[in-house]
Amino acid sequence: MRRLSLFLAVLLAVAFNACSDRNSLKPPVAEKIPYTVFDNRTDNYFWMRLSDEQKNDTTPDEQTLKVLDYLTKENEYAKEVMKGTTDLQKALFDEITGRIKKDDSSVPYFDNGYWYYSKYSEGKEYPVYFRKKGSLDATEEVLLDVNRLAEGKSYCSVGGLAVSRDNKILAYSTDFVSRRQYTVNFMDIASGNMLPDKLENSTGQVIWSADNKNLFYVTKDVQTLRSDRVFRHQLGSEQTKDSEVCFEADETFSLYLSESKSRKYLFIISSQTLSTEVKYLDLSTPLAAAKVFEPRSANHEYGIDHLGGEFYIRTNADSASNFKLMKTAENKTAMSNWKEVIPHRKDVLFENFELFDKYLVADERIKGLTNLRIINRADNSEHFLDFGEEAYMAGIGTNPNPDTEVLRFSYSSLTTPNSVIDYNMSTREKKIMKEEEVLGGFDKNNYELKRLWAKAGDGTMVPVSVVYRKGFARDGMAPLLLYAYGSYGSSTDPGFRSNILSLLDRGFAYAIAHVRGGSEMGRQWYEDGKLLKKINTFTDFNDCAQFLIDEKYTSPGKLFAMGGSAGGLLMGAIVNMKPELYRGVVAAVPFVDVVSTMLDETIPLTTFEWDEWGDPRKKEYYDYMLSYSPYDQVKAANYPNLLVTTGYWDSQVQYWEPAKWVAKLREMKTDDNMLIMDVNMDAGHGGASGRFERYRILALEYAFMLQLAGIEK
Repeated sequence: MRRLSLFLAVLLAVAFNACSDRNSLKPPVAEKIPYTVFDNRTDNYFWMRLSDEQKNDTTPDEQTLKVLDYLTKENEYAKEVMKGTTDLQKALFDEITGRIKKDDSSVPYFDNGYWYYSKYSEGKEYPVYFRKKGSLDATEEVLLDVNRLAEGKSYCSVGGLAVSRDNKILAYSTDFVSRRQYTVNFMDIASGNMLPDKLENSTGQVIWSADNKNLFYVTKDVQTLRSDRVFRHQLGSEQTKDSEVCFEADETFSLYLSESKSRKYLFIISSQTLSTEVKYLDLSTPLAAAKVFEPRSANHEYGIDHLGGEFYIRTNADSASNFKLMKTAENKTAMSNWKEVIPHRKDVLFENFELFDKYLVADERIKGLTNLRIINRADNSEHFLDFGEEAYMAGIGTNPNPDTEVLRFSYSSLTTPNSVIDYNMSTREKKIMKEEEVLGGFDKNNYELKRLWAKAGDGTMVPVSVVYRKGFARDGMAPLLLYAYGSYGSSTDPGFRSNILSLLDRGFAYAIAHVRGGSEMGRQWYEDGKLLKKINTFTDFNDCAQFLIDEKYTSPGKLFAMGGSAGGLLMGAIVNMKPELYRGVVAAVPFVDVVSTMLDETIPLTTFEWDEWGDPRKKEYYDYMLSYSPYDQVKAANYPNLLVTTGYWDSQVQYWEPAKWVAKLREMKTDDNMLIMDVNMDAGHGGASGRFERYRILALEYAFMLQLAGIEK
């Protein structure tokens, strides 16, 4: 069904191309059709919005054809504008993908009697998953070749692989549309034969019970895509006969699953921005009812794990805004029984933990950087891992077995490639299991990174991570790309990005602004960048940009900005507020029609985002959101050069948001700067699914910036 719509888009593109000689450099002009939206505002471009039914209809209606025509013309216009960079885009794509080792494999990990790993092969876009029984010298078994699944598909995403506890059945999930609605499939590993069971419209995650006959999964509301129901499936039965284990009625919550480190319990996590409730179920009795661990309450977030007959709870109860760790016996889950393991600290964000029989590992963020603290459970002695660089990214890796003294963790920095390291918590010895091999003559000693601090307008010091090639001159003449995200408490760590070398080696500096809205500096950093303080995210970014200009890392004529999704909202806001600071801006899948989306409960992801952005049904939040919503705040002014990207099948930020934004910018802006939009007609929020194909859009983005910086090769 979907292919017909895209076929029509191609026909429209051909029709448009026929008159390209006449209109080659004229941008598409979207028709203005006034439409009164939810709050009595007029939206002239509301007509661009299509329902899923319209997109999938085998006989597209007039509106669908009109939207496809417009999107096709936008794509053709973008190609025409960027035609002079075709060779540069190819060179960049070849360069970026040329640094990636074609024959590569992951570091094996041992789980339930088998070693598991994956491999990429020359000329293949997708991984193949393998296992070996007992020893790495054993015979290799192919679990799943994703390349075969992707044959004939324009998009292919495989969700989590889950092997039954008797090691006989593989469950894996597939999404061929890019709407993040997965179908769970089952395969007999020994024979390679597919079982008849199929679980549609799931999140893709599966957790097996101890009896190898039952498993648990989460389904989505077909309209809002909210993860709202947990089902138990008995192998060999129809999905229609599955038993509902849990339904989350509150539309501001979503459901997730996890399994305890002990593998005794299934956890059903019902979560929203400000509150959590966990139910638990003994996997040895899969037909039993799930029990509530601690009832939900306003502003209480918690997560649990289990090992050695005890539950461990990461919680922000009792004003522990940066979280603390508690524990309790498994038969005494009431909060009154919880005992403190790691106390709350005002200057340390307790982000995560990993349980071992003899050790406890705490993942803590101190002054914007992750620290791993090793605690001996016998005597409570502790020590930190030393990473040796002033800015980096580190995190707990895959550690399925509690009966070991070895912690696997990941590490990288803006100059050090991604590494997998095994650390003996007893002897304190590190063993680098793998450091990403960067081809093309890369030498990390040729690059330098800095951790800087920019003063925001209210006096807050904002961390900025910067990397450049040695020999970089701070004279204000160099181009610089500034990146940020700044929402949902998600921290943007300064980890390695081999693709950035294509900019650094051409004289660019690359910087990350760790703006408020993330959690780099603790939970308050997040609280100060959301709801009625969201404006801090935008002003922080502009202040970081001005700081880099003042410190002569760049100048307004050489400064570029990039952000995606909620970071695309950031891009939309900064160009409305301080357009003069930037030469060019890349806004990827940008969330720019904030008020309309947050007012429409039928749009995926809306209701459970009210605690992030505010509920616009309340005037205070409505007025505040309207004051920064990029689509609503477009005005008659000069804007920087803009490249906007989107995906037709995006379920998180619907394609019509950036499309309407571009149309309104074209209508209002008073400059002759570039404004182009690339619409991927076969992908969603994450872009292309292939290992290498995803870099074609990055090559376009880099060519856009290099061209504006006057760099032709």
